[in-house]
Amino acid sequence: MYDKIFQFLSRFFKPSSLFKWMFNLAPMYRRSNGKLTYVSDDMHRVEIILRLNYKNRNYVGTMFGGSIFAATDPIYMIQLLQILGKDYVVWDKASTIYFKRPVDRHASAVFEFSPEEIENIKKDVAAKGEIDIIKIVSVTDKKEMVFSTIEKTIYISSKSYFKEKRRNRQKPKES
Repeated sequence: MYDKIFQFLSRFFKPSSLFKWMFNLAPMYRRSNGKLTYVSDDMHRVEIILRLNYKNRNYVGTMFGGSIFAATDPIYMIQLLQILGKDYVVWDKASTIYFKRPVDRHASAVFEFSPEEIENIKKDVAAKGEIDIIKIVSVTDKKEMVFSTIEKTIYISSKSYFKEKRRNRQKPKES
């Protein structure tokens, strides 16, 4: 559904603007209490803010860890889908969050892919059919104090490789 809306609206608006506004309007992301504040035109950089308020304050008055995780969870995958395009399959495969200190104020995170990373991903997928990459993002305050670090393992394959792999998995085994 979101993809069809995105495709239609991209005729009238910049994809980076749509990415930001659609993310911020999506009910499942709004509930995380995260908000995209910046998306570069090439979508290689996304910045979010997590505001500490009554919606995400835990029992001891600091930010609920699930809110931190939910606000950071979908960004890399959807960002990469937009950068790579329709010829690729991208899935979140695993995530680990490391809490360093309680979040007792507004926090932010920056999700970034360099052009070299994107080229390496394309080359590796072309050579191997599928790869896993690990991206790390830190949740910080304005002074760069690290509250938590999230490690994301992302699966990437060519669409043709993924379809063939699924087709082979669904075939009944001959005895």
